Amino acid sequence: MRVLVTGSNGFIGKNLVLRLRELPDIEVLRFDRNDAISSLADRVAMADVIVHLAGENRPIDESAFQEVNVLLTQALCDAISLAKRKIPVIFASSIQAEYTNVYGQSKRAAELVIEQFATLTGNPAVIYRLPNVFGKWCKPNYNSVVATFCHNVAHGLSIHIHDPAVRLRLLYVDDVVSEFLNVINGSPQGILRGEVVVEYSITLGELAVQIEAFKQLRTTLLSDSVGTGFVRALYATYVSYLPPSKFAYDLPFYSDNRGVFVEMLKTRECGQFSYFTAHPGVTRGSHYHHSKTEKFLVIRGSARFCFRHVLTNELYTLFTSGELPQVVDTVPGWAHDVTNVGEEEMVVMLWSNEIFDRQHPDTIAMNVIV
Repeated sequence: MRVLVTGSNGFIGKNLVLRLRELPDIEVLRFDRNDAISSLADRVAMADVIVHLAGENRPIDESAFQEVNVLLTQALCDAISLAKRKIPVIFASSIQAEYTNVYGQSKRAAELVIEQFATLTGNPAVIYRLPNVFGKWCKPNYNSVVATFCHNVAHGLSIHIHDPAVRLRLLYVDDVVSEFLNVINGSPQGILRGEVVVEYSITLGELAVQIEAFKQLRTTLLSDSVGTGFVRALYATYVSYLPPSKFAYDLPFYSDNRGVFVEMLKTRECGQFSYFTAHPGVTRGSHYHHSKTEKFLVIRGSARFCFRHVLTNELYTLFTSGELPQVVDTVPGWAHDVTNVGEEEMVVMLWSNEIFDRQHPDTIAMNVIV
């Protein structure tokens, strides 16, 4: 299948082209602002599907709204007619088409061009009125407040908010691209109004607070739930604006004659992640918990874990090493320690189900081996 993407060098276009190139048996044809309109017909003639993303939304001269948004769309429809076959068109319009500003009028006019062409010829067309789309590679300080806020915060620049109560309608670019791919892989018929089902809503003030929290993660080590939903999408967007010089950041560490202890990441609901080292012969731990639980994974070296039940004094010992990935759980009511019984430095990854609270540590000293 050959897919022609107009506006292929734009924000959504770059993301779509990349996804298309990942698919087998897809050839991507591209058309962007650097291409002569005279070349459009030849590319349309080769296409099996067209995704029409090309558009103008902030030109120096307002006449570009008509020239790009309307006349280019007309040229596209004319090229399909010349091809003498039906070529499904996916058109990215804007919710601004509902308003009377010059940009909105031009997008509505482009919709009408496609609607009239599809009605006359029976050529399939799917029209999307997209709200604000955010994600990687969106141009900051242009027409996306999400891109601007993410870029500025990631680069240590200030952000400005006139009215924090203004509410935004947002789509994540990966969801938009996935929706387009579903249509490309299907067989649209007639004129359809497409919809990206997953849409988010947030105020400008809430958006700024969330993005600032992403920045503070490197200091507090406290991460929000970035694995699902809007926060996942926004966090992926934020880190995409980090310059390479900020790809890495230092962590605080605590060192003594036993080794080092380093906290890596903390979460509000899923505990924290750390690691520690121990020199040969060194024992760490020697305490018990009432409710806190932990998981240990020896990455390097050899370890002996000893356990003592705090009421019955029952003892249990187990050995593990970095050669065999094995998680060791600590159990409430059992005192425990871990000793490096090897000849090299031992490195152990540690997960705790809660963030360490110095005021209420739930860590009570008790020797395991008496």
